[in-house]
Amino acid sequence: MNILLWHVHGSWTTAFVQGPHSYLVPVTPDRGPDGRGRARTFSWPASVREVPPAELRDAPVDLVVLQRPHEERLATEWLGGRRPGRDVPAVYVEHNTPRGDVPLSRHPVADRPDLTLVHVTHFNRLLWDNGTTRTAVVEHGIVDPGHRYTGHLPRAAVVVNEPVRRDRFVGTDLLPALAEAAPLDVFGMRTEGLAAHLGLPEDRCRTADLPQARLHDAMAERRFYLHPIRWTSLGLSLLEAMHLGMPVVVLATTEAVEAVPPGAGTLSTRPEELARAARHYLAEPEAAAADGARARQAALERYGLKRFLDDWERLITEAC
Repeated sequence: MNILLWHVHGSWTTAFVQGPHSYLVPVTPDRGPDGRGRARTFSWPASVREVPPAELRDAPVDLVVLQRPHEERLATEWLGGRRPGRDVPAVYVEHNTPRGDVPLSRHPVADRPDLTLVHVTHFNRLLWDNGTTRTAVVEHGIVDPGHRYTGHLPRAAVVVNEPVRRDRFVGTDLLPALAEAAPLDVFGMRTEGLAAHLGLPEDRCRTADLPQARLHDAMAERRFYLHPIRWTSLGLSLLEAMHLGMPVVVLATTEAVEAVPPGAGTLSTRPEELARAARHYLAEPEAAAADGARARQAALERYGLKRFLDDWERLITEAC
């Protein structure tokens, strides 16, 4: 099949395009949010093809994967009037937890008999008001980076984009207290200046923005992975850390409570308990490695790529 989708979330798309189809990704001259084209920091197969909007008018498209409300309008315009869900099969993938009047948040495609609304976690489906739109859950899948964990650096790895702007949503305000328990290496886009923003010495809160391959190696060198996220969907960086064989210290919110089983790390809604776990892993590297091995096994079983692609194949077959 020819599947049209926008490059919105690099990590999720990296897993999705490992399937057996051809993937048409819009590209615009400015490579802006509606035309990023192929990823530059992720490894995508040759089956992902950049397509300028003008070439989509007559392109054979078997399925449209919508991920943002305005993409339905763009697709209709760029496909020469063919409407997703009516003239060409379509699904809407919701990556995010609802914002605003939770739990009364009404989804933008609620009450749409022509679409399937696909949530990436059961928590998201539960919290969104989906109306009468058919819903499904396809949990994340990860391209296995391999068991790379060494943990030889007694520091915590944190992966988050824009921690200053997103602040309480991603637990940025929790980092100063946690940095007292373990020095932090915060990886992600627009992390520069974080230490100064938090009033931390640079050696307690270092930052870097690395491409995925280098990021995985850097994460695996740290003693444990810290996930202080309050209110976002299940972070793929958490699942990648578990795949790497890292023990995880995780704020027990949203879908994280389903993703991290006993023995793979520490889950708690109490930041002081996360700090205790951080100190434990710094002092006990063998215990950290053992918990990391269990985290990897759990992630492979629940969030493996084959299961993810099989689930999507079944859903695509139904939608088309």
